[in-house]
Amino acid sequence: MTLFHPSEEKKRVEELETASIGDVEKLVHTKANKALLRKQDFRLIPLCSMMYLLAYLDRTNIGNAKVMNSEVDDDLLSRTNTSNYQYTIALMVFLIAYTVFEVPSNYFLKLLGPSKWFALIMVVWGGISMCIGSVTSYAGLTATRFVLGIFEAGLAPGLAYYVSFWYRSDERSIRLAFIYSTATLAGAFGGLIAYGISHMNGVGGLVAWRWLFLLEGAPSILFGVLIFFILPDYPETTNWLTPEESKLAVDRMQFNGSKGKEASMTWADAKATLMDWRLYAHYIIYFSKSCPFSSLSLFAPSITSGLGYDSFNAQLMTVPPYAAAFVVTISASYWCDKNNKRAVSTIFLMLVGASGFIASAALPPSAYIPRYICLIIACCGTFSTIPILLGWLSANLHSTSAQGLALALNISFGAPGQITGVWIYTADEKAKGYPTGHWVNGGLLLMGASLTTALVLLYSHRNRMIDRGLLNSPKYAL
Repeated sequence: MTLFHPSEEKKRVEELETASIGDVEKLVHTKANKALLRKQDFRLIPLCSMMYLLAYLDRTNIGNAKVMNSEVDDDLLSRTNTSNYQYTIALMVFLIAYTVFEVPSNYFLKLLGPSKWFALIMVVWGGISMCIGSVTSYAGLTATRFVLGIFEAGLAPGLAYYVSFWYRSDERSIRLAFIYSTATLAGAFGGLIAYGISHMNGVGGLVAWRWLFLLEGAPSILFGVLIFFILPDYPETTNWLTPEESKLAVDRMQFNGSKGKEASMTWADAKATLMDWRLYAHYIIYFSKSCPFSSLSLFAPSITSGLGYDSFNAQLMTVPPYAAAFVVTISASYWCDKNNKRAVSTIFLMLVGASGFIASAALPPSAYIPRYICLIIACCGTFSTIPILLGWLSANLHSTSAQGLALALNISFGAPGQITGVWIYTADEKAKGYPTGHWVNGGLLLMGASLTTALVLLYSHRNRMIDRGLLNSPKYAL
């Protein structure tokens, strides 16, 4: 049964072969377009969200393994004879691989097609994650984490790029929020899963943290196989939509999205994107968020342990901050898409996150409850900016090749921030409440809010010039 009712709307779709911008803008307000969006949402967003959730579980479960059953020396560090310093190195090498391989990853997505690319990297990283469950030394841990970083690198920029083929710029933030906020769900579920698995210590002759990697790596392999068969690639090539729906999906993206049939990026395309200096402001802003994001992701169990909880309850106490961050992320992204106010939202949320970190750093170490509340506030302000920043950047890119390269560069620029994040929460500051990590994260979020304000002023000035006819360019999204 076709989605195009009444017949006048179908006729309007058929007349859009040589559509103007005005025609397309009228099209996106039709009932047919709303029905198509619902169909895309029910098919694409759950698949993308599950991919990111599984990736995040496999990336961050090392933080749970570090404290799991540490009271009886059955934790990851004790069983692999790894020091806290060496553990930090193992975290860092993942991020180095992640940084190096993010930028070219979207080229391979366009070359192979999304379904093949995502299936490939999921199956491999799931297998590597299971292999971590068998390591017996620091060298084995570091090597497997490096390889894990290589294959997980293709997912985050790939999902942002993939969404730009199916959704217009004013539709992306909320979709990206549902996808990337699964990081907060993974944090919440990861804590619950780790709490349960920690009671499997000794089952089958294995310590519990080995079961953690085995049981969380296997679903990635299985879901990767499923993705190969059921993930649609592009609106232009899918047989999942009816011919009329496919045509509508293509037409509505004519002036506001990436194109599946466009050729792969050329050196001229790459040069134009690399030389667009305003984009580097976006990248630096994303960097300022990445350090708090990384440190919270990897050290949340350690931070809650530093609030006076044992290893079992430290896993459980990571759940409320992540759950609160999930609600804030979805709500803020919905508001951004509805009101087209991504930059202002970013500034506000970064200030909220900064206040949580700075207050926690200033409080005495024994103030456990206030510091725990500050942790929740910091998580909400930090995690919720991710989809908004990606949506804002994507809305200010105007070609398929620019979308692919700039989104990958943006996330890659975040990797040095994530590397910083693994060093600022040191084990010798546990009794002090990790003040260094909190001060650094608070300062970086304040820097990000300031740079976002400066970029808003630049874009507002350019938009005024465009309105006066002094600059020939699409208007910049704010």
